[in-house]
Amino acid sequence: MQAPALVDLIGLAERALLLSVLVSLPVLVVAAAFGLLSAMFQAATQIHDAALSHLPKFLAVALLLGALGPWMGREIVSFARLAFGAP
Repeated sequence: MQAPALVDLIGLAERALLLSVLVSLPVLVVAAAFGLLSAMFQAATQIHDAALSHLPKFLAVALLLGALGPWMGREIVSFARLAFGAP
């Protein structure tokens, strides 16, 4: 049988891992999608320029972080309050 404090700690660790996946997944999906679209465009046009592959991905991720940043911050602060026992 595990001590109650250990069970709480394991629960917090599980929630922290799930929160990290939840917060990072939209950014990873957008970056992967734009990377795939950029690779398809470069393969179709035979234009192989590093700026052409990185710039759209950078702009998409920056816009997504600007749009979802407040939500991400609220989720992380909510978890921190739960973890440290603040009201």
